[in-house]
Amino acid sequence: MAVINVINRAGKAHVIPGKVGNSLMENLRDAGMDVEAICGGCCSCATCHVFLDDAWVNKVPQLSADEAELVEQTNSYKAGNSRLSCQIKFTDALDGISLTVAPAE
Repeated sequence: MAVINVINRAGKAHVIPGKVGNSLMENLRDAGMDVEAICGGCCSCATCHVFLDDAWVNKVPQLSADEAELVEQTNSYKAGNSRLSCQIKFTDALDGISLTVAPAE
């Protein structure tokens, strides 16, 4: 089974199952990992903001201009690591991905 390594907002590490074909946001939300996903994955709210671990940054598709605009406006933006989890589809190639849920805005 594919897994996602997550550090939640409280700083606690979790290993959750990852459903291939769903977005990272859907996997995180369904596992109760502090992701509100208010817009439902439409890339319009940034409530699914995460920080990808450095080792995974180049293994996911590049962010779009819309996604970049949203994450850059957050108070906790980290250049290179900030992503919207709704914009990354979880695939077998991302098995073991490590990320941290960004602080609430």
